[in-house]
Amino acid sequence: SFFNITNTAEHIQKIAILFRSGNGSKVQRNADASDMYIPVYTSGQLAVRIDTPLRDSRFVPQPETITKVIGNNIFVKAVASQSADLNLKFNGTSFQTATGATAISGTSGNIIASGNQQIIAEATVGANTVRDTINFFVAPPANQAPLPANVKDGINYITSDSVVLVLFAPGKSRVSVIGDFNNWTEQSNYQMNIDTNGRRYWLGIGKLTSGQEYGFQYYVNGTLKIADPYCEKILDPNNDQYISSATYPNPTTYPTGKTSGIVGVLKTGATAYNWTASGYSRPDKKNLVIYELLVRDFVAAQNYQTLTDTLNYLQNLGVNAIELMPFNEFEGNNSWGYNPDYFFALDKAYGTKDKLKLFVDECHKRGIAVIMDAVFNHATGLSPLAQLYWDAANNRPAANNPWLNITATHPYSVFNDFNHESDITKYHVSRFIRYWLTEYKLDGFRWDLSKGFTQKVSADVGTWNAYDATRINIWQRYYDSIQSVSPGAYCILEHLGNDDEEAELARRGMMLWGKMTDQYNQNTMGYTSNIDISRAYWTNRSFWNDGTLNDKPNLVVYAESQDEERTMYKNVTFGNSSGGYNVKDTATALQREEAKAAILLMVPGPKMIWQFEEIGYDKSIFMCENGTVPTPYGTDNCKVNPKPAGWGYFNFANANARKKLYNVYGALNRLRTQFPGVFNSRTIATGTSFGSLYKTIVLDSSSLKVVVVANFDVVQQSVSVTFPQTGTWYSYLTGSTLNVAGATQNITLQPGEYYVYLNKVVAGGIVTAVKDVILSNKDFKITVYPNPVQRHSTVDYELPESGKVTISVRNITGQNLGVVNKGFQLKGMQRFILNSSNFGSSMLSPGSYLLEVRVNNKVRIEKFVVQQ
Repeated sequence: SFFNITNTAEHIQKIAILFRSGNGSKVQRNADASDMYIPVYTSGQLAVRIDTPLRDSRFVPQPETITKVIGNNIFVKAVASQSADLNLKFNGTSFQTATGATAISGTSGNIIASGNQQIIAEATVGANTVRDTINFFVAPPANQAPLPANVKDGINYITSDSVVLVLFAPGKSRVSVIGDFNNWTEQSNYQMNIDTNGRRYWLGIGKLTSGQEYGFQYYVNGTLKIADPYCEKILDPNNDQYISSATYPNPTTYPTGKTSGIVGVLKTGATAYNWTASGYSRPDKKNLVIYELLVRDFVAAQNYQTLTDTLNYLQNLGVNAIELMPFNEFEGNNSWGYNPDYFFALDKAYGTKDKLKLFVDECHKRGIAVIMDAVFNHATGLSPLAQLYWDAANNRPAANNPWLNITATHPYSVFNDFNHESDITKYHVSRFIRYWLTEYKLDGFRWDLSKGFTQKVSADVGTWNAYDATRINIWQRYYDSIQSVSPGAYCILEHLGNDDEEAELARRGMMLWGKMTDQYNQNTMGYTSNIDISRAYWTNRSFWNDGTLNDKPNLVVYAESQDEERTMYKNVTFGNSSGGYNVKDTATALQREEAKAAILLMVPGPKMIWQFEEIGYDKSIFMCENGTVPTPYGTDNCKVNPKPAGWGYFNFANANARKKLYNVYGALNRLRTQFPGVFNSRTIATGTSFGSLYKTIVLDSSSLKVVVVANFDVVQQSVSVTFPQTGTWYSYLTGSTLNVAGATQNITLQPGEYYVYLNKVVAGGIVTAVKDVILSNKDFKITVYPNPVQRHSTVDYELPESGKVTISVRNITGQNLGVVNKGFQLKGMQRFILNSSNFGSSMLSPGSYLLEVRVNNKVRIEKFVVQQ
């Protein structure tokens, strides 16, 4: 009656309970973080329940860990739903009875042998007897036996039906294996042997079915259940259910009710992936143009199969490497991936092993490298590396943890900090390197927070940034490990440190992230401070300019990355203006993004593009899922939240401008590919000016000479530009020509205007807008009255669709005499006043002119006459 259940066929089985603090910050759950339930018994039903030993209040109640040894006894307490004859038994022997009672308690006899133990509580009324049972295990002394030859930590596949499991766990008293092969119960023959040096536990398991997946865990000291730190697949009771069958079909299900926590998976006789890419040659690191992406936000389906389907788009963009944000197991499904727990398991949120391998295979067929974003500064608390040696009282790694520091050594660390001077950590990372480079044929790693790989304690960022020889040695070791497995594989560090240390790492062959976001964005917004992009050229950096790095452009320069604001967002939100020219106008900002692409990609050295930067993605990195940007600007509580993919831009206003921006990126990347020596060498020449809003880049090479001019001011600028030679120069992106008669040439540029001039014709560069559709008056009506025009006239025009509108005046020969940007306008009737304030018509000599109204790529041209 309390729950108002009136249907007699409906029965309450459980009551779910939730304990939460008043502000919601604290929640009480079961030890495995599952919800808590109270069982409900039918009125009048005879039932008995063991209350001691205690159980976790899960949907299927589970006994709390019972730790007993031979010679111990156990206290038992049980209750009945009605007066009954009660009996407590231990291993089949009764040790306490009560007649006509509702409760009973007592202490069993001593445990006389190891193995499975059983407690039973019975309640009898007449001929009806009911029982409740708790089973637990008493472990025998650990058997000491030498580790078998040629096995290593993790799952060792011996034959098609057998494995040897090895766990590094010094100081633990015992470890058993539980899993699908023993119904998730501790058994004497699944107790792991301890190696003679006392550091590793191991167990051989046979008679497995080839090709079948088995879930399993290590049960450590009878209290802790973990998956194998080296397992290649896990089962997650809290998150697997939310992964779609399209992304991960036919998954092995979690053994609900049989265990708790993360479960590892093993599978003998697995079918090897059939690699089909042949003749693949990894791009030289000097020539890299990397495309960084997050699978979650790049494609709506959020999986590798759909990502593979986008490869034509990325290939046409001209990139030769794709960097995937972290995809080894991270907590939850919705994440950037920088919260790793299992380093060898592929996170199922994006798909299966074979689908990732297919993606790599298809990339290699196109000559595109695949780079893994690797996170080894830290591990989360769910990682078995943390759980095995954990200080619960202080909620941090224990002092004897072989992998992790008690507290972080630097101020930017999160979660639990790795000790990279520990031999055990070195071993784990070297195994990680070998596994991903060989199993998935990856081409290298971008290492997150690489500056954190140090045992030197720094209380502030300045100290942390200082030259650290021990950190360099750590990275030398990992770099050597990479090269020993796959010579030429990339080792890219997100170091963001001082120039002296970064230069030394570069000399040793490593590559460094070269963040230039603020400088490039200040230019695109049109402001005068912090606009010098000199550091985009590697030998312009301190300690990089001593001659030792002249042939080592090991700096990956970028204007955007996953961790930086999108430049287009700041353009349209904070952009500068002058008169009628406004950077906040989307079409204007997109043109300036073209200029940014030119001064980014035409500077020699490796480059990186963030996803959808090539089409002017303008959603803030700080945007929440409801589309709002928290205030004050920079509030980052939504920073890692999902963001909409950029594909929809091609269906809305400014679609043509975004397609043109994409084409500009593609053309510039093709130029880099055609002339690698120009863009991977020190070809910057006299006349280059990085420090003003009017940028000039001069490249002088025997194979190609390049001059880039770009005006990032919001007003017209004229500058005397140095050219390496006289004669005809060819605009790579427009097809026009420029005759240079002397050593310098004065070039006037409108705000946002730019050119990439070459000393010879190179195919593949001319970028044109989407082909215009010229409409008749029937489909796109325009009326100019009065016509002829004397001082001013009214222009009424009926837009056939909504979109970005421009109105321009041309003479009869087609020369553009002026343009007015009307911004986004809705389909239907609109009005415009044609007068001297917008086109200077009073200064037009008498004669005939053409009025062009454009919405997206739809154009209507109307003739008008100017009279005195």
